[in-house]
Amino acid sequence: MLATQTRRDTTTIDRRPFASLGRADHGWLDARHHFSFAGYHDPDRMGWGSIRVWNDDRIAANTGFPPHPHSDMEIITYVRSGAITHQDSMGNRGRTGAGDVQVMSAGSGVRHAEYNLEAEPTTLFQIWIEPAVRGGTPSWGAKPFPKGDRSGRFVVLASGFADDADALRIRAEARVMGATLKPGERIEHSVGVGRHAYLVPATGAITIDGERIDTRDGVALSGGRTFRIAAIDEAELVLVDAE
Repeated sequence: MLATQTRRDTTTIDRRPFASLGRADHGWLDARHHFSFAGYHDPDRMGWGSIRVWNDDRIAANTGFPPHPHSDMEIITYVRSGAITHQDSMGNRGRTGAGDVQVMSAGSGVRHAEYNLEAEPTTLFQIWIEPAVRGGTPSWGAKPFPKGDRSGRFVVLASGFADDADALRIRAEARVMGATLKPGERIEHSVGVGRHAYLVPATGAITIDGERIDTRDGVALSGGRTFRIAAIDEAELVLVDAE
C-alpha cells in the first residue's frame, strides 16, 4: 500500500459541512474540495485512508479539462448532472451521463482530457483512490448504473474486489457505492476494522446515527462499526469504502 496522510479522528462520524470545503472558482470550473487539493491545503484534510481526493465540480458548457498527465492513481468520475466526454492517450473516447460512472487506472502513466460538450453545465464528483500497487498498464472504462436499481440499497459501482463482478474495475482495495433513498427510508453500512468510508449525499438530506448530513456535505466514517442511515428527503448517496 502506498503511504498516505490521514487525520487522526477520535470520533467515528466526522461531518465536513459543504460550506467548510475548499473552493477554487476558475470561471469555467467551480470546484469544491473535500480534501487538500491544488491550492487548497488543510493539514486535517489530507486524505482518508487511501481516499486522496474528492472534488465536487461544476463545469461550464463547452469547456473542460484539456489533456494532462496522471500516474499511480485510480480516478473515478460520478456524473451528477449533464455529461462528461473522455478521451485519452490510449485511444479511448466515451461520453458518461448523469448517474453513470467512469474509471481510469492511471498506472504507469496516461494523458487524458475531460470535456463538457453539452449545452448546459455538468456537475460531478471526481474521486481519487491510491492503488494497491504502483505502475501497470493504464486502463479506462465506463458503465451506466440506473438509479432505479439502487433504490433502497447500496450498489457497488466500482471495485477492486473480484466478487463484485458487475462493477467497474479499479486497482485498489476499495468499493465505490451508490444508493437512492425515499424520505424515511433506512439502510445500514458496516465499515470493517482498519477501513475508512467517506459518504456524500449528492442530493437530499440524511441522518447517520441521528446526526444530520445535508446535501453535498461530506462525512468520514471510522472502521469497526455499523452506521444507520436514514433519508430526510429523497436522497442520492455516493460512498467509498477503502483501506
